[in-house]
Amino acid sequence: MQMKIVDALRLGEKSTASSLLADLGHLDLPLRPDDFVDILNYCAISPDPLFVMETWKFMEEREIGLNKTCYLLIIQALCKGGYLEEAFNLINFFGERHGMYPILSVYNSFLRTCAKMKSIIHANQCLDLMEHQMVGKNEVTYSELLKLAVWQQNLSAVHEMWKDYIKHYSLSIIPLRNFISSFSRLGDLRSAYKTLQHMVALAIRGSIFVNRSAEGKLYSSRVDIPIPSNDDLDSEKFDLEGNDHHVPSIYCKQFDSYPSKIEQCTPPSMVRCEAESGFLNKNETMLVMKLLQWSFSDVMHVCAKAHNCGLAEQLILQMKNLGLQPSSCTYDRYVRAVVSKRGYDYGLKVLKVMQQRDLKPYDSTLATLSVGCSKVLELDLAESLLDQMSECPYPYPYNAFLAACDRSDQPERAVQILAKMKHMKVLPDIRTYELLFSLFGNVNAPYEKGNKLSQVVAAKRINAIEMDMAKNGVQHSHLSMKNLLNALGAEGMIRELIQYLRAAEILFSHDGTYVSTPMYNTVLHSLVEAKESHMAVEIFRNMKSCGCPPDAATYNIMIDCCSILRCFTSACSLVSMMVREGFYPQTLTYTALIKILMEDDNFDEALNLLDQACAEGLDLDVLLFNGILERACKRGRLDVIEFVVERMHRQQIKPDSSTCSHVFSAYVEGGFHSTAVEALQVLSTRMLSDGTDLENEKLKDYLRLAKKSKALPWILKFFSSHEDDVAIALLNLRLCATLGYSISWSPDQSPWARRLSISYDSRDVAASLTPE
Repeated sequence: MQMKIVDALRLGEKSTASSLLADLGHLDLPLRPDDFVDILNYCAISPDPLFVMETWKFMEEREIGLNKTCYLLIIQALCKGGYLEEAFNLINFFGERHGMYPILSVYNSFLRTCAKMKSIIHANQCLDLMEHQMVGKNEVTYSELLKLAVWQQNLSAVHEMWKDYIKHYSLSIIPLRNFISSFSRLGDLRSAYKTLQHMVALAIRGSIFVNRSAEGKLYSSRVDIPIPSNDDLDSEKFDLEGNDHHVPSIYCKQFDSYPSKIEQCTPPSMVRCEAESGFLNKNETMLVMKLLQWSFSDVMHVCAKAHNCGLAEQLILQMKNLGLQPSSCTYDRYVRAVVSKRGYDYGLKVLKVMQQRDLKPYDSTLATLSVGCSKVLELDLAESLLDQMSECPYPYPYNAFLAACDRSDQPERAVQILAKMKHMKVLPDIRTYELLFSLFGNVNAPYEKGNKLSQVVAAKRINAIEMDMAKNGVQHSHLSMKNLLNALGAEGMIRELIQYLRAAEILFSHDGTYVSTPMYNTVLHSLVEAKESHMAVEIFRNMKSCGCPPDAATYNIMIDCCSILRCFTSACSLVSMMVREGFYPQTLTYTALIKILMEDDNFDEALNLLDQACAEGLDLDVLLFNGILERACKRGRLDVIEFVVERMHRQQIKPDSSTCSHVFSAYVEGGFHSTAVEALQVLSTRMLSDGTDLENEKLKDYLRLAKKSKALPWILKFFSSHEDDVAIALLNLRLCATLGYSISWSPDQSPWARRLSISYDSRDVAASLTPE
């Protein structure tokens, strides 16, 4: 009759099974609990919680008592079917009404289901009942409670369990494996590593107790005697809803120095065990080796998340000493741990080792290495690694490549990688679009100013990017909008720039973030560059009125705007506002102020500002001096030019190509051709010097090569390597040599340079004698 009922249930004929169960009650036979085991067992395996309840009700009506087997099967069927509330009520009911002695396996089954269903409430109810009924805990109990604590991100509960476990149990490999996994998932690197060393020590001593079940699962084969719950042992209930529902960051920053801290947390027996590591490889079972590999991989995972290169290398070395073969998963985590510190080339060496061992790298391994290559602009290697990936659910390696293309100004390579993303069906994220606006938003900049043709192309590109954003449900971020505004400004599309700014103000007001100061600065800078001074002033006022605080960059941009209006008074007012807001004038501020004074040929005030900037110890740049030189050249003020050039030399500011052009042109316009060539030679030589030793060998080599007749192709190579100033300086020196002037690598010995120095010193003496 039992088998008929089971067959009916297997065929899905519930009504037939119910009828057969009712017929079983009509038989003139005494029924015992064992007569229902096959039915209950099928319900537990299926699971079929409804029919198990029907069977239990049938047994209750006929006063058929339950034995432990029936009790366990009923609870298992309810738990597996997700009927936690009913299962808990029955556990409590059976204990109170039927006098059923508490069975730990029943509670473990219930806790296992709580872990699967992530039900902390029912788990805590079960623990309360276990404490009330004085049910102990065994290793299986700890295993199920650990799952719940990990899901809750409750590190303190895991530590409580560990203290309780080592208090009542001698260490065993399977529980240690569970604790290592828990500590690792919660980011506690120190505890995971220490527990791993205990596990290694047990394996080497031969204290393994591991078997494989018929289902293929590993379990501890030692006698698992439950820990009794009584006052003498002071067993505690673990707080699964404790205070620490997050992982403290300190656990991800351990082991900063090696090997001292590793030695501190290594059990004393490990020194001997490491020396006997060959014993494990010869005598221990494959099961233990597999457990150790998993646990090493778990700890390596935490090293990868914390970028802990030192400990990752120690773990790989220890695995080698123990005869453990790292898997592709372990190598993946190892590469992610070490590549940020050791560099992509070290990661490629690890990849080569994997290939020698016939281990296929994970896609995440290739992605990590590709990102490392992209960061150092090794685009060929980065692209090759991306090509080897079979799939990639995340766009971050492609984003890193796009960022490298942006930095190296290679938008054509970015087009190729976008095609690969589409082929691999990788969905772009907001970072992708931020980079696309930076790469393709403008057409001519920074090489040429925008024109009608380039503006049409830029508009089409921006529209295409935004349509793709809408298609993928991605909304603008502050950076993507900033890059978009920057692209419009670079192309001179002022009307569209203002339209997008207004759209951004509406968009970001809805989520409470509002338009940021850097975004306003981008718009203001573009307006000033386009000489739209009145519009810039309006935007600046709106910015302040809506509560967006200006920063130092904002004030510097608006002071520069005053040069268009040629209003030094307004610029001084802005400086005053800037100081009141806590921003002190920087080099950019002085450059903008001097630019305004130069518009009115006010050289005296400009030189006073230059003196003030030098006195304040600012980090001056060549642009500050070039502004004065440019205007002085136009006005033929050779006295100002010579003073500023010597001041640059005293401040150790290296001239650039613009400096050479202004000084050379001023002398030529004045008819001083020999002086012009001499000045060009001195300034060009200073461009090549390092500012500390003009007699260095590198400078001598430069000057020798500049004199050679076949040096032109060699000089032009500096342009391709973005060393424009070096190339221009060498071309200038080559021009001087061609004109028949001797080239010296001691420019300070030039008569022109000595005259400027003497004149500068005499000016200082005269200034010191002048009464205030």
